[in-house]
Amino acid sequence: METLYLLIETEVGQLETVLQRLKAIPGVVEVEAVTGPFDLIVKVQAVHLNTALDTVVHKIRRVPGIKSTETLVTVATG
Repeated sequence: METLYLLIETEVGQLETVLQRLKAIPGVVEVEAVTGPFDLIVKVQAVHLNTALDTVVHKIRRVPGIKSTETLVTVATG
């Protein structure tokens, strides 16, 4: 299983709407509001990395109300 984390900045007043829309996307397993320069952290899981990245590019980034994203791909450590 591949895991990605997204840090998302939302447009002013859109936090709750974006959060609810993200939760409805297949592959999104967790969405939390956070403090700091970003508004949300999103956990995405898929069997293959390309599938997870496809979810980010073609589904998450198209959600209205998202201002910017930062994608973090997890890596195995030994």
